[in-house]
Amino acid sequence: MKISKFKANLIVYPIFILFFCFITNCVRWDPPDLRKIPGNADEKREKNVQEGKGFRLNTAIKNRMGGSGSFLFASSNEMWRATLELLDFTPLHNVDYSGGVIITDWFSENNNQEAMKITVRFLSNEIRADGLIIIIHKKTCKQINDCKITKIKSTLSQEIKLAILKKAAIIKENELNTDPDYKISPTN
Repeated sequence: MKISKFKANLIVYPIFILFFCFITNCVRWDPPDLRKIPGNADEKREKNVQEGKGFRLNTAIKNRMGGSGSFLFASSNEMWRATLELLDFTPLHNVDYSGGVIITDWFSENNNQEAMKITVRFLSNEIRADGLIIIIHKKTCKQINDCKITKIKSTLSQEIKLAILKKAAIIKENELNTDPDYKISPTN
């Protein structure tokens, strides 16, 4: 059964008119008072941002990072400092405090065909054994372009973890002992 063009228009046009009326009635037209709008473009932008009609990139980034945009720096984190002090014998490839990872570059003692890489992942700022993961990779090369990389599961990673935890505890203890505002109380 075909609907004629005339009957289709009788259905479509009233729906369109009702839709248009609903749309236009939902918005209250309030013309701006030109005396209250600044003439300078910079002042207009500042006024819009203050009224919440715009945004600034630096405030958007600060809000994304947890409200104030400030976070603890690496110099105040004992685990981070202990790891950097412990791994100072090797060149560092990637150090990302906000991502919580330190990756050393490949290093070798005797310039032979074997090299190692240490990755430290921080899961917590607290000094605890489950607050970091140590991953060690070993690269064995027969020739320059013929290398095999494997993940090592040995006691070395546990020894490194233990050394970091001990060093972090010492750093924290030294800071507490030198802090004049720190007082020993039953809650500490």
